[in-house]
Amino acid sequence: MTTPASADPQLDPQLVSRIDEVLSRIDAAAARAGRDGADITVLLATKLRTPEQIAPAVDLLRSRGRLLAVGENRAQEMAKHKDPLLAGNGVPRHFIGRLQTNKARDVVAFGELIHSVDRDDIAEALERRAEMAGLHRDVLVQVNTSGEESKGGYDPTPDSVIPVVQRLRGSQVLRPVGLMTIGANTSDDAAVRASLRSLRELREEVRDRLGLDDFEQLSMGMSGDLEIAVEEGATIVRVGSAIFGPRPA
Repeated sequence: MTTPASADPQLDPQLVSRIDEVLSRIDAAAARAGRDGADITVLLATKLRTPEQIAPAVDLLRSRGRLLAVGENRAQEMAKHKDPLLAGNGVPRHFIGRLQTNKARDVVAFGELIHSVDRDDIAEALERRAEMAGLHRDVLVQVNTSGEESKGGYDPTPDSVIPVVQRLRGSQVLRPVGLMTIGANTSDDAAVRASLRSLRELREEVRDRLGLDDFEQLSMGMSGDLEIAVEEGATIVRVGSAIFGPRPA
């Protein structure tokens, strides 16, 4: 469960409060689903955040004993993680944004887990760049479970997803470890839940049909819908504004 807020006077009390509120939300949702909130990775979505903002959030989450990672969704912002405040901190780095093929080299160098394999040419570009760099990377197949045209991803059917998973399983440098989606963009909780539940059901079908014991990750849920995501089986939740506050304009 969530540790009480620290009394360290150097810590931003608002940051402490926001982190503990997020962890309480995760724990409550996990309890409702018969899960342990400590098993869920909190991925700090660090778009437009500075190293000075990111480092204390990392330290606080570590002090709470949580699984955590940092995630960038724009290739041009990855360099900030070389800052002395962040470099060498041992926190897994993920790439979570829509990826262009000409950025594959940079993303492979940065991300230990790449969330956004949303089309075949991206899989090919990542594999080629990983081979050239001599790197091995875990990847998630992005699925468009809401059917919204603004979102990337494969169709939410086994016939669409299984071929790309099989293709990735044949790679010497990429390893598919699960699925990712962005929930339906609506205030209708039932529609959001349906879009997230369908990812879990798809993951289970793909895993069972291909016999993949290590195909278990579900990256879904953000600041606004993380409770639903946790209840529906998320193993990674992407949290930005709920921890850092409103994003800069």
